[in-house]
Amino acid sequence: MRLLLSLLLLPALAPLPTAAIPWTTSTSTGASDSNAQSLRGHDAKAPYHRSHSVFPQLTWLRDTAIEKIFGGSPKAATDTKKTAQENGQATTSNRRPLSAQLPATLLAKYGGDVVLRFNITTEEEEAALAEAADTLFLDVWEFTNNWADIRLAEDDVPSLLGLLPKSLHNAYSNLMPDLAQSIYQSYPSLAFSTPPFPPTPGGSPSFTPSLHKSSAATDNIFFRDYQPLSVIIPWMRLMASMFTTHVTMTSLGLTYEGRPIPALRVGVHPTTPGTPTSRRKTIIIAGGLHAREWISTSSVTYIAWSLITAYGKSPAITKLIHEFDWVFVPTLNPDGYVHTWETDRLWRKNRQQTHLRFCRGLDLDRSFGYRWAGSAFQANPCSESYPGSAPFQAVESHRLAEWAKTEVEENNVRFVGLLDLHSYSQQVLYPYSYSCEKEPPTIENLEELGMGLAKAIRLASGEFYSVTSACEGSVVTRKKKKGKSAKMRKENDNEGDEGEEGPKQVRMESGGGSAIDWFYHEMKVRYTYQLKLRDTGSYGFLLPGEHIVPTGEEAFNAVKYFGDFLMGNKGIERVEGTERGGEVVEGMGEDEVEEVVMEETEEGGGSVEVGVEDVEPLDDEEEWVVVEHENASSAAVDMSELRRRRR
Repeated sequence: MRLLLSLLLLPALAPLPTAAIPWTTSTSTGASDSNAQSLRGHDAKAPYHRSHSVFPQLTWLRDTAIEKIFGGSPKAATDTKKTAQENGQATTSNRRPLSAQLPATLLAKYGGDVVLRFNITTEEEEAALAEAADTLFLDVWEFTNNWADIRLAEDDVPSLLGLLPKSLHNAYSNLMPDLAQSIYQSYPSLAFSTPPFPPTPGGSPSFTPSLHKSSAATDNIFFRDYQPLSVIIPWMRLMASMFTTHVTMTSLGLTYEGRPIPALRVGVHPTTPGTPTSRRKTIIIAGGLHAREWISTSSVTYIAWSLITAYGKSPAITKLIHEFDWVFVPTLNPDGYVHTWETDRLWRKNRQQTHLRFCRGLDLDRSFGYRWAGSAFQANPCSESYPGSAPFQAVESHRLAEWAKTEVEENNVRFVGLLDLHSYSQQVLYPYSYSCEKEPPTIENLEELGMGLAKAIRLASGEFYSVTSACEGSVVTRKKKKGKSAKMRKENDNEGDEGEEGPKQVRMESGGGSAIDWFYHEMKVRYTYQLKLRDTGSYGFLLPGEHIVPTGEEAFNAVKYFGDFLMGNKGIERVEGTERGGEVVEGMGEDEVEEVVMEETEEGGGSVEVGVEDVEPLDDEEEWVVVEHENASSAAVDMSELRRRRR
């Protein structure tokens, strides 16, 4: 009954959301003008979906409640298939007709723009391309060790090539010859109809009660296309009201424009009276730091939904929710995300005012306090990667940092993992982002888990994700380290390689002030990653809606592996009792005991001792290695032998 009441009362919890689009069009046949502010659902099947319905017999009631709140409406599968044929690919969401006339506002901003991919082979080429992009104020979409994607007006291509070496004049390809058309296709279509409530026998099959498992499109209309913030927030309320045993909705604070930064906390806390509660291990799954990366926002909601609805059904997922608290933040940049729906699809930064009135916005992933390098690298407020004039000047980054500190200091929380979802390029990136000259002290562990995340994705979908340090945007750095593991690089450093001065590091953009670096170094979160989702450039930030479910499945499989890895106590161990001078010391709390480390004895002989170390600020000259111990809880440790390894 509680579930039924929650569904029936939801319309009173939130106003009917609308989908704001920066233009209106009458080119869609069969569209209902009276419903032009709603999103359309679709019926085509998604081949990669796995049903997570908790009560299949209540699918109709659940979907109808969402329908009444969100205003969505199913579309006949035949129409969807026809649109897919027009686009030359299978799809689960209707794209706008390719022959449709583009809106004047869109043509005015992006008419004549293209996206070029430059294949880079030398450090000189990358340095020249980075300098040219900065000189011409070009939008660098994405870059890796081998290529860089740049958006610019087609008329500016000769000017760009004039600043580049001749080796790059024929080393590029045109990924998007008509960017305005690609943007137009990325928005959900506006054609709607209101289904009967309850459904009639001749009504839409999407809302017909069924005891059988349904396909992706029929199981959850929310993931048939991208959703605006006005739909995402009511959906989050719906999740919190339907699954009250393990889901709560919260806010990390307010944005620059006064919007809340919504989040879902998923977890089950022990309620046994008299049982002392230890610090609650918490994992953050966040997306939308960059507003135009819609697939990151949809993937966070998909992971949250998959985890929430599998609780009590899947023993593995149930154990993950018992073991950890999961905080899901679909978009850390609500202002920018709304702006991409209402005004500019390719807006990246937040909406904060800078000292130049005509250049708004700060790059949230370059404004965190650790190794912030704004003034040294990018001081132009018009740049897409402008980090502000001081660390944490960006309101949303500051809100996230203050919320995390408050959780640790006041709410008995211990953050053990962070997955920061982005797009695109299909990469798993680990700290440090600010420089490749400095390696994190737990580099082996970060590489091990990173490889596991990529493997989990590959086994689930066949998609390849590369694993590397977040600093690896430099060809110079790649050449210096090519073919070496982290252990080999450390041995070479210890043998005196520092006497050989390497070439100057060149970056397409600054890596300082990154979220994964700040959480890793300042908050002592030992496993922080930036997961760059699909694709590798065919669509870039404009990934079609039919990729939402398969990309969400990839990310969900990575998250499951992430939780399983941490449940193995790899890097987050605790020792309940330790031995000091032959006497067992019981009750050593988490404030005194933090990490299990391995130290080689000074006498050599290859013997090792496992110890624990007090929590101290991590100095830049100190290095420690976290390892797994098979029976850490019963290990006898000589506290007098504890020491730090220094470089």
